[in-house]
Amino acid sequence: MKRERATATLHEMLDRLEQNIWPLDLITEVHLFGSYIRGALEVGDIDVVIQHTTDERWTQHSLSALFSGRDGYAPMRQALRGNRRGVSFQFQERQALEKEGIELLLLWRQGEPITIARQRLAAITPDAAAGRAPRDHVLPTYEAIADQLPRPVRIDLHRWSTEGTATVAAFALSDAQPRSAAALEHMDDRWTSNSPLRRAAAAALAHLENTGLELGRAEVHGRYMTPGASDHMIDCFVDLGWRYWSKAQCYLDDGQAWFEVLPATARQPLHALHITPVPRA
Repeated sequence: MKRERATATLHEMLDRLEQNIWPLDLITEVHLFGSYIRGALEVGDIDVVIQHTTDERWTQHSLSALFSGRDGYAPMRQALRGNRRGVSFQFQERQALEKEGIELLLLWRQGEPITIARQRLAAITPDAAAGRAPRDHVLPTYEAIADQLPRPVRIDLHRWSTEGTATVAAFALSDAQPRSAAALEHMDDRWTSNSPLRRAAAAALAHLENTGLELGRAEVHGRYMTPGASDHMIDCFVDLGWRYWSKAQCYLDDGQAWFEVLPATARQPLHALHITPVPRA
């Protein structure tokens, strides 16, 4: 994205922080890293590190998300970015990133007026020679779409690939509709005909159907295709736009595949990752 758009996105995030409503009132530090702080005029995602404390409400929310397989950080992520795209959040990762030697820039610390954060933002000098920061944890398999993968996702993919616990295939996903009447009914029950999520789900299910997967043994975006199914009956989890990515490791550990459709719009080309666990000796 253009630097001007990235800057506007960060200012909107600061507007929300200034409101100090839950769960944003739990945030203690906000740091930036990557292409933006280097002054690049074109950036991929804006890389933001969030440190936070907890309260009883957050603890209860986190436990509920854990047991239901939901993304526990979804409320904080949504509250920070609103309807904006292009922000990659990492939560409670400041020390880990510093140990990796990654330069962080403090944007805001709890107790400071937001005006201080805006001044720090304005002090970052644009640099036409900076270019975009190179992406780490990238392998040739998914190098072509690395800019679209949040850093935590790249770390997971790199680990699974190098450890040999899973194979990763990345590819453009063709628009298509599954032949299964049950699959079509399932999608009609969940999404309108022009929904980007329906488009992504349809393309994913049509692809998997063509590979020979029995769609009744798929779980689509947190819901079983077959009423009354259970986790042990699932061969593949279809996730749309990283919503359930935190569950991927558990599915792979259980020998189940993971099919991730990158965040979809109504018209832009679709891309997908098909991650298949390697059978254990």
